[in-house]
Amino acid sequence: MEQLLSLLRDPNMQWIFLGCTLLGLSSGVIGCFSYLRKQSLMGDTLAHAALPGICIAFMLTGVKSLLVFLIGAGLAGVVATMGMGIITRHTRIKPDAAMGIVLSGFFGFGIVLLTLIQHGDYGNQSGLDKFLFGQAAAMIGSDVLTMSVVCGLMIAVCTLLFKEFKLISFDPGFAKGLGYPVAFLEQLLMFFMVVAVVVGIQAVGVVLVAALLITPAVSARYWTDRLSLMVIISGVFGAVSGAVGTLISSTAASLPTGPLTVLTASVLFSLSVCFGPKRGLLAKRLARTRVRKSFLASSDTLQISKEKMNGGAAS
Repeated sequence: MEQLLSLLRDPNMQWIFLGCTLLGLSSGVIGCFSYLRKQSLMGDTLAHAALPGICIAFMLTGVKSLLVFLIGAGLAGVVATMGMGIITRHTRIKPDAAMGIVLSGFFGFGIVLLTLIQHGDYGNQSGLDKFLFGQAAAMIGSDVLTMSVVCGLMIAVCTLLFKEFKLISFDPGFAKGLGYPVAFLEQLLMFFMVVAVVVGIQAVGVVLVAALLITPAVSARYWTDRLSLMVIISGVFGAVSGAVGTLISSTAASLPTGPLTVLTASVLFSLSVCFGPKRGLLAKRLARTRVRKSFLASSDTLQISKEKMNGGAAS
């Protein structure tokens, strides 16, 4: 405990701790709507599609800034989303196959650009490859400030438009009948997913950032049937994953923060699967046991009543 307190007094550690916690919180909130709309693979697709946007932004500006990378990756995510829409509308390819095509194509293009940057005449390119697997220790105060503003805005908008997002997640046709701008709201949710992915790339990396979008949401689904409570639980699970992953990585040398954050989220998912009160394995086992006991008790009662009736008839 004394070692943890001393680590939390370190200013650099405070930036990393705050950044990863905010990242987990916002990713958990946005991930709920993505999971309910059956777009779990979309986060992984947008994460891999962001890599060429980051590389192109660096090649054009020569600056390693989270805000610059956010703009580049956001534009790449928009292009990837449009590409998936064109493929599904004008061909017979299913949406999941279109996501796989866009994911592999954009990620391969990003790797090529990353190789060109590393072997080209670009200054200040050191550490750019860390965006593949993340390097939370490289975050500075300005990065965390950008993350705080972006995450705060996303959570605030999700709070204000919670009713609208809830409607389009469960029944977009009904929402359209009520006069809501369904297309705009769906694009807004997609944009938030792109932003959440881009913000998390520096801490978790392109390969693992999609896990922070989906795992807390899936874990929260085992604890409640109410969307409002699910969003809160998912945000808490995401924040706890980021905080615990940061603390564990700081207690030993050469332990990466991003993978430990994802592992913490996976542990919470395993606990939810086992002990969730709504859908957990233990709850289902107890429910089956209660049903079996009730059935046996009713069978015994029916048998006794039949025996009484038979005895009365015989007499």
